[in-house]
Amino acid sequence: MVSLGCPKNTVDTERILTQLRSEGYEISTGYDDAALVIVNTCGFIDSAVEESLDTIGEALEENGKVIVTGCLGANENAIRDSHPNVLAVTGPHAYREVMDRVHDVVPKPEYNPFISLVPDTGIKLTPKHYAYLKISEGCNHRCTFCIIPSFRGDLDSRPVGEVLDEAKRLAESGVKELLVISQDTSAYGVDVRYRTGFWNGRPVKTRMKELCEQLGKLGIWVRLHYVYPYPHVDHIIPLMAQRKILPYLDIPFQHAAPSVLKNMRRPAHAEKVLQRIANWREVCPDITLRSTFIVGFPGETEADFLTLLDFLQEAQLDRVGCFQYSPVQGAVANSLPDPVPETLKKERWERFMAVQQKISEDLLRNKIGQQVDVIIDEVVEEGSVARSMADAPDIDGQVFIDNYHQSQVGDIITVEIDDADEYDLWGQPVG
Repeated sequence: MVSLGCPKNTVDTERILTQLRSEGYEISTGYDDAALVIVNTCGFIDSAVEESLDTIGEALEENGKVIVTGCLGANENAIRDSHPNVLAVTGPHAYREVMDRVHDVVPKPEYNPFISLVPDTGIKLTPKHYAYLKISEGCNHRCTFCIIPSFRGDLDSRPVGEVLDEAKRLAESGVKELLVISQDTSAYGVDVRYRTGFWNGRPVKTRMKELCEQLGKLGIWVRLHYVYPYPHVDHIIPLMAQRKILPYLDIPFQHAAPSVLKNMRRPAHAEKVLQRIANWREVCPDITLRSTFIVGFPGETEADFLTLLDFLQEAQLDRVGCFQYSPVQGAVANSLPDPVPETLKKERWERFMAVQQKISEDLLRNKIGQQVDVIIDEVVEEGSVARSMADAPDIDGQVFIDNYHQSQVGDIITVEIDDADEYDLWGQPVG
């Protein structure tokens, strides 16, 4: 099985793999000895579509029997126009349909379920010490640059008891860090009007704050991703200050210029955002703020871009990603006037990254001399590679502990920071 795209796709792949293993199928590590290849695709931007189509083509060439699922699968014509010989195409999170198609090609094997046991946590593609916890599917927003609702649908929140049961199983299995994900984490429960569910015999509302309160009782790191800046996010910050969940907020602002935000159909009040950031830091001084932005959006002027740079300087965000706007087939933004030339997009991206790189370097150098808790991700010949509470796996920085081999992967230790660069830290264990 080949999995492409974001962590939400990773969770979908884990569910399919878990079902396959529970029915006795073996998972091959290569094309040659596989009876069938499943490709879980991404279709968010054109480059992701191209990667997905290339991967499908490779699987067909190397194996010949291919089932396609995932976000790009919602556009079956696009897949079959390029690869008419795929056996089947399904959309995202279509687990039952994928399994039905697998059964058509490779009948269920005979096996003894008491010998081939699947862990209670299911099959995980992440290391044993951290895992993704998906709390909902879909999204109610209609951002003009995004087509995700067209293939993942509107918000569909998982029952709160089901989410907490999974979280508890993961914690009991040895997971030390949960990464809470969805298309819109802060909208959790809106679709069911914050219905009251039950967990451990007690009522719990299907709402972000109550979910975080319960997750905070598990005694492990809990990290929030994909948080839309609703007003009620303010109520989560005290939980971070109390260390019930990590003081880390992944909140995609996308831009700061009102005209661009309006064209994106995003909240267009940068001054209010800056005040909220100040309020969050007052409640939780060591909160880490991560965000993503788009430069070169249709209609973005030089004045708009300078407004964005000014916002960066004022906000002093800890972790930032930036993308050059890329048209996506089916996105409303494609019809907006005044597209930005590719050369200008690239220039603005470079200017943006230069500003943010200096901000990041200054913020990290301020940590020299501080003691921070880190989780060990890897122990190698040179020492240990870790992450602090400020660092999500794969997208943020790392903490390098040279010549230190005494801890195991997943251990949480305290280090004193003694060096920093633009994105990473170095330190030594305390005590």
